[in-house]
Amino acid sequence: MKKLRMTFLDSEGKRRNLDPRLAADNLPELTVRDCMNVLRDLNLFEKDDVKLYEQVKEAKYIETIETPIFED
Repeated sequence: MKKLRMTFLDSEGKRRNLDPRLAADNLPELTVRDCMNVLRDLNLFEKDDVKLYEQVKEAKYIETIETPIFED
């Protein structure tokens, strides 16, 4: 299973991850970068006067391998 992880820096320089629940597992860089830029530009996400997604940092897919032991 692949999950998309988008990483931003907040207004204090700390890393903030955003993992969408539904995302295609083969998105091109330009598509992901454009989406992240739109999210950044919306300025919707703030906590205690800290903008959570102020700078686009990176995006990657995280793969999880499941190995079933048994299923009833």
